[in-house]
Amino acid sequence: MKITDVRATTVTVPLEAPLRHANGCHWGRFVRTIVEIETDTGLIGLGEMGGGGESAVAVVQSLKACLLGRDPARLEEMRFLLANPTASLYNNRTQVVAALEFACLDLLGQAWGVPVSDILGGRVRDRVPFASYLFFRYASANGRGVVRTVEQLVAHALELKEQYGFRSHKMKGGVFRPDYELECYRALAAALPGDTFRFDPNAVWTTEQAVRFGRAIEDLDNDYLEDPVFGLTGMRHAREKLRLPLATNTVVVNFEQLAANALHRAVDVILLDTTFWGGIRACVKAAGVCETFQLGVAVHSSGELGIQLATMLHLGAVIPNLSFAADAHYHHLTDDIIEGGKFTYDSGSIRVPEGPGLGVRLDRDKLAQYAELYRELGPYPYDQDPGRPGWAPLVPNDRWADPADDREPFMRD
Repeated sequence: MKITDVRATTVTVPLEAPLRHANGCHWGRFVRTIVEIETDTGLIGLGEMGGGGESAVAVVQSLKACLLGRDPARLEEMRFLLANPTASLYNNRTQVVAALEFACLDLLGQAWGVPVSDILGGRVRDRVPFASYLFFRYASANGRGVVRTVEQLVAHALELKEQYGFRSHKMKGGVFRPDYELECYRALAAALPGDTFRFDPNAVWTTEQAVRFGRAIEDLDNDYLEDPVFGLTGMRHAREKLRLPLATNTVVVNFEQLAANALHRAVDVILLDTTFWGGIRACVKAAGVCETFQLGVAVHSSGELGIQLATMLHLGAVIPNLSFAADAHYHHLTDDIIEGGKFTYDSGSIRVPEGPGLGVRLDRDKLAQYAELYRELGPYPYDQDPGRPGWAPLVPNDRWADPADDREPFMRD
């Protein structure tokens, strides 16, 4: 089997409402690039990466000449060909390589008639549990969906639990003052007894703020506190003063950082992302290192559509030391670009695809529809909040939004 073509298509798929976070906002949609690798057997493998537009498509297309005629089974050769570790400072192709790896694994599974999880060693679970992902939200175009007050956040969490069955709940913070978000977080815990909780302010606090917040929630049933500060040194200082696990998806995203954390621990739980780490296989390797050093493991979400969600499910299926429910933005999406529509949740979990390869296929009509929507709307500045033009999360920050004064921006989603 040889590669005969490589294609990339940028799409934008709507969300229920714009999602706010510490560095800005998802403007009512996700922008993703779908990668397809075709072979001389007629099989097509699927990959996905974050972001898009002409630059993303151009990067994928620029690698086409390197891939044509190659065997998609030779994944290590492809990794060194496209993202040689000694040259990684210059090409920064980690996410592109991940998308290509997804597609190659998908091809191998189809050719061999087995799911990707079988190629990776076989599944130890048939379903992967997920946490809810709770955001402060602006209203959608129809004026609905806003989440700003304590009451709105709790009502939203209860609605998601009723609809999807989540038993663990992740709150995205760093938008309002820490004391207000503490009030919100404790209200969630009070409203959902027996469930577990995790909080993520996207590393925009000082160490002192992190310690103050962490000590104020130590009595709750926390999974972990995620990225309260940035950097291994800051995380280490916070960890020394707290009695709850710290997690990260920002300061341990490669093997060098993982080694540094193993030698001088700053983080207890590593959130493995199939794109940030450069593929599913890299995440499986990292999970093995975490098992050796008794580090917790969870699966991180980077705004996935169904193709990347399938990679997350196959990863969650094969790592025995999956310590916590996975994250997913997925339930915020209104649609998907895979055949059959969105994956479905059952009691807070999603079944691992059983078909060959990744177990998902493109809905060509949906792909065309959301590619056209991207051409119409274009990109959006991920790190900008449309309700706070020019705002940036300084550390320390004295410009937190005030929920009493917050106003809805005008945007089309």
